[in-house]
Formats: sequence, C-alpha cells, structure tokens
Amino acid sequence: MKSNKAKTTVLAIQHVLAMYAGAVIVPIIVGSSLGMNSKQLTYLVSVDIFMSGIATLLQVWKNRFFGIGLPIVLGCTFTAVGPMIAIGKQFGVSAIYGAIIASGLFVIIISKFFSKLARFFPPVVTGSVVTIIGVTLIPVAMNDMAGGQGSKDFGSISNIALSFGTLLVIVLLQRFAKGFIRSISILIGLAFGTVAAAFFGKVSFAPVAEASWVHIVQPFYFGMPSFEWSSTITMILVALVSLVESSGVYFALSDITKKPVNENDLTRGYRAEGLAVMLGGIFNSFPYTAFSQNVGLVQLSGVKSKSIMYLVGTFLLVFGTIPKLGALTTIIPSSVLGGAMIAMFGMVIASGIKMLSKVDFTKNENLFIIACSVGIGLGVTVAPDIFKDLPSNLQLLTQSGIVAGSFTAILLNIFFHIVPSKAKAEAKVKEAGTQAF
Repeated sequence: MKSNKAKTTVLAIQHVLAMYAGAVIVPIIVGSSLGMNSKQLTYLVSVDIFMSGIATLLQVWKNRFFGIGLPIVLGCTFTAVGPMIAIGKQFGVSAIYGAIIASGLFVIIISKFFSKLARFFPPVVTGSVVTIIGVTLIPVAMNDMAGGQGSKDFGSISNIALSFGTLLVIVLLQRFAKGFIRSISILIGLAFGTVAAAFFGKVSFAPVAEASWVHIVQPFYFGMPSFEWSSTITMILVALVSLVESSGVYFALSDITKKPVNENDLTRGYRAEGLAVMLGGIFNSFPYTAFSQNVGLVQLSGVKSKSIMYLVGTFLLVFGTIPKLGALTTIIPSSVLGGAMIAMFGMVIASGIKMLSKVDFTKNENLFIIACSVGIGLGVTVAPDIFKDLPSNLQLLTQSGIVAGSFTAILLNIFFHIVPSKAKAEAKVKEAGTQAF
C-alpha cells in the first residue's frame, strides 16, 4: 500500500517537474520584459504555479458543467507571451488582465459552438499565427542575451558567454539525454547558467531572503483590469489558437487512455479552459492551456490514472503558496534567460512550422495565405506606424502585427476555401434539383 502511494507521489512529482520549466518561464519573461521588481516577479511566478494547479483540477474533475475528465495538466500558454508583452508596453499591466478576463469569458460563451467554428481555424491559419508569434519574440530573446535592453553591460563578453553557455547546455541535453532529463533540459540549462553567473557576481539572493515562506494569492494584485479593444481581440485570437492546440491534446489522450470523447466532453473541456483563463486574469496570472509535454509522460509511463493528476494539482497549489520557491526563479540573470529564450521561442516557431506541415502546399491558395499573413504580421511588427493615419476603429486591427497577420490568415482562408466550398455545395444542390426535375 505504501509503495503504491510512493509510486503515485513520484509520478505526480515527475509531471510537476516536466511542466515546471514551461510554467515559470512565462511569468519570468513577461515580468522581466515589463520591468517588474523582484517582489512583483516573485508574486507572478507563485500565483502562476498556484493557478496552474487550479486549472488542472478544473479540467480533470469531470462534472455536468466543465472538465473533460482526462489525465491533463494545464499551464500557461507560451503563445500568449508576445501578445502580453506588447499589450503591457502599450497599455500597461492592467490591460493585459482585462484582455485575459475577456478572452476567458469569450471561450466559456463559445465553448458549445467551437466545434462548428473549427473550420475557420485549419492548420494553414493556426500555423501562420503561431509562426508569427514566435518570430516576433526573437528580438526580445536577443536583447536579453546581451544583458537586457538598457543595461550598463549590454553586449558584454560575460553576458554573451552566459547566454550561449546556457543555450549550449540545453542543446547538449536535447542531443544526449533521454526521457525525463531531456524533458527538463530548459530547467537544467537555467540552473547551470545561473550557477555560472554567480561566479561573475551577476546573481543576488536578496529576493529569496526577503520573500516570505507563505502567502495567499489575492485577486487584482496589480490593480483593477482595464479593457482595450485591440488587446481583447489579440487575446481572443490567442485563446482560439490555444483551443485548437488543446483539442489535439484531448484527442491524443483519448487515444492513449482508450476513452472516446464526444461533443459534450469537448464542450466541458473548452469551458474548463475558459474558466481557467478567466480566473487567471482575475488573480493576475496567465491564460492556461493543456500541456503537450505531459501527454508524452502519460505515454512513456503508461500510467493513465486521474488520481495522479489530482495529486499534481495539489502539489502545484502548495508550491504556489511558498514565495521563496517563486523567488528562486527571479534571480536568473537576463543573459541566462535570453539563452533559454532562444530555444523556447524557437520552439514556438518550430511548432508553427509543424502545424503548417499538415497544409497541402501543392495548392497555391495555401501558399498565398501563409505568404500574406506572415508578411503583414512581420511588416506591422517592424514598421508599426505604417497605419497611423487610418481611422482609430480600423487601427484596432492594424496596430499589432499578431492581430493584423491573424486576421489576414482568417479572411484569406474564408476567401480561398470556405466561400468556394459553399458555392460548390450550393451548385451541387441546384444541379441535383435540376436533374430530378
């Protein structure tokens, strides 16, 4: 009996460690990019871990209203990093959380109908959006590799050595390590880089010493949310992309566990995700989505019990109430973080390309959709003032490269694929009617 409990505990901890690096990296990147101090960063990391636990429990607990009931672990979506940084720099932190809350509510409202909307988000659209997001994040990583924009030692040899050293550790682990060690290569790389940085005098443990042992998360820690249309549209697009990605996780786990999912299951799953996103905004955390790395663990371990996921959620809740654990992650120097960012942001681009690999490239229409959406998305990012003379209501769709590129992909997909399909269907009905006559 004790051995079974010990095994369950170890398996749960493995799931926590597998998702931990991906979970904490988002608040560190976003908070650092927005100039938050160590106390704010500590809160951001702690509340993010805590809310990951809440989000996981909401999804695993299957009931009439929400929860798909599969062994799923939820964490903050990396797709939202770029949009959140852009929103925060333009409108402030309060606009980030207003947009997150609104996007969560949107997901809850459309959860029942999303399966019917999925045709508007085929791989050619979602792949283009994710690729745009990844590419626009790379400048953030490069600045951090040099020590952080505005830092006194920007571009110094020590910063470049630390950033590439961190990246090298991650690359070597990806090449030579296997299984669990390989899955936490980012976490190990960050730890190695931080230890090396300590020898250069670039690490201060003051935030850990100053952090309390226990705290309670509180709603609206960074103030009341504000709502901007462009920010809300951006986060809704991110939420829709996350739903498409989560759908893949649902079906993958359904296949692994041999538990078929129907339309009602999907609705409850989407609703749980929307509720998690909304709560994330209220408690000043982040949008949440199903973590695919934990699906790999379910497959590798062969253990498909939901009881392990309940324990995972409980561990995350406990870890999220211990600020000293969160403070440990805030001492990572920018240069070390930048080295890991290259790998992480590069993986976002790779994920977008992987989605696009499902696209039929023999059709010129698909090539045109990708070309125009990625081109406009990057163009607006590089030259943000190009549409400054447009009416303010139109600028809602043009002041963000991600929004502009995403809408381009959606509209062109409708124009090239959905409208012609509808016309063909109507023509067939008309032809059938003529023949019958």
